[in-house]
Amino acid sequence: MSNKNSTQKNWTSWHHLLQKEILSNKTFIPDGAKLLISVSGGQDSMALLNLINDMKMQHNWFVNIWHGDHQWHEKSETYALELKNYCNQKNISFFFDRANKQTISSEEKARDWRYKKLTERANQLFIENQKEIDIYLLTGHTNTDNAETFLLNLARGSNYAGLSYIEKKRLLEPHIFLIRPLLIFSREDTKKFCQLQKIPIWEDPTNYDLKIKRNLIRKKIIPTLETMYPGCSTRINNFAEKMRNFKNEQDDLSKLAFLSCKDTNGVKRELLNGLCVEARCTILNTFIKKDCAKQLSSKNITYLVSSIFKKHRGQINLPNGLKIIWDKNYINIEKTRK
Repeated sequence: MSNKNSTQKNWTSWHHLLQKEILSNKTFIPDGAKLLISVSGGQDSMALLNLINDMKMQHNWFVNIWHGDHQWHEKSETYALELKNYCNQKNISFFFDRANKQTISSEEKARDWRYKKLTERANQLFIENQKEIDIYLLTGHTNTDNAETFLLNLARGSNYAGLSYIEKKRLLEPHIFLIRPLLIFSREDTKKFCQLQKIPIWEDPTNYDLKIKRNLIRKKIIPTLETMYPGCSTRINNFAEKMRNFKNEQDDLSKLAFLSCKDTNGVKRELLNGLCVEARCTILNTFIKKDCAKQLSSKNITYLVSSIFKKHRGQINLPNGLKIIWDKNYINIEKTRK
């Protein structure tokens, strides 16, 4: 049986939904793209691997797999070898990196390590191309991950950006895009898909460690909320998407407000001070971000706005060798003198 006929035989409603998502936006994962899929061995990434591999001939995709071994449990090396053999059986290129577990002792450090290694591998693939073809890094995030992230960030006291929906696509570096195709599915969807297709899963035992915050959210808090309010995960996702839309709207309106407060001499101080403190913070942050690469905290922005409001003249140092200065009429950003 040919690969094409085999793919058609295995075609499911999940294939159909993902195909519909891809065809609705030709630039999401373009035909002929070179893909690097991050696969942990869990149900989400294994579902992604098989969905994309089943669809690759229709889109002329070049599929590569990357696996990162955190060495957090004694079977991690065995899992990596079995996953490699699984990919070899499907004639899929497999890449592998092993971490020093002492240097990735937290969730944040492990995530940073994964993206660092993925980006390094993507850059190697880009260099190996005989012509410039963008590299697409694919991860198995689902809308369940999005609900978990929302609750974690809400508990931390995050701002609108932290509470907004996980982006489906963003540029990591020149020629390297991060893609999350499975945000249209839940973890229940990926579980059913893997069961139906008899796809092997290598579940990391550390996923059951409730000392890890995300595991606690996934195993205890969301199930409890679902018992109290069935369907709450879907509603959390819908709200997070509204937050993303609100943030996009706020960003655009902030740019317009900034332009109305600015002329060739700088930002008009009197006009800015006539607005509410929240609007002043947003507009001043928009002004600073144009020149200052480092993001200022909301506390520092509020302090700047308060100082500019109270004092007719002054200056405050900013990161990256910059300073914000103002007089009775205008606010500007200048380089600090050495």
